[in-house]
Amino acid sequence: MANDIDDRLRALVASRAAHRCEYCLLNESDSYSRHQIDHIVSRKHGGASDESNLALACIRCNTWKGTDIAGLDHESGRIVRLFDPRADRWSDHFRLDGLIIEPLTPEGRITARILRLNVDQRIVERRLLIAIGRYPGDPR
Repeated sequence: MANDIDDRLRALVASRAAHRCEYCLLNESDSYSRHQIDHIVSRKHGGASDESNLALACIRCNTWKGTDIAGLDHESGRIVRLFDPRADRWSDHFRLDGLIIEPLTPEGRITARILRLNVDQRIVERRLLIAIGRYPGDPR
């Protein structure tokens, strides 16, 4: 499939996100690789490649999210959609508790689990970035 995200659209998505992953808040300049453009609703599920369906994601978040749009909430036993950076405010679904991204809602729980927001490597990375004043930025 041809890349349907041109430079202009990528720049718009990155600028709108302040060059931070819209899921884990990692700044692109602190990542070992360029952040990727995520289809919030994947093309596989009919999602469009327009700005209303695109988010900036670090390679880890984008890889773990894949084409997922929802997951099973183990607390309620219900299928719950993932956090949507275009429709949701990060601070309504998560809060930073020290080094941990604490989910506040079912959408937050599903997203934190599927995107593995609190695995050991990510916590170590956050500890280092916090120590040098580079994390988290403004989690709107």
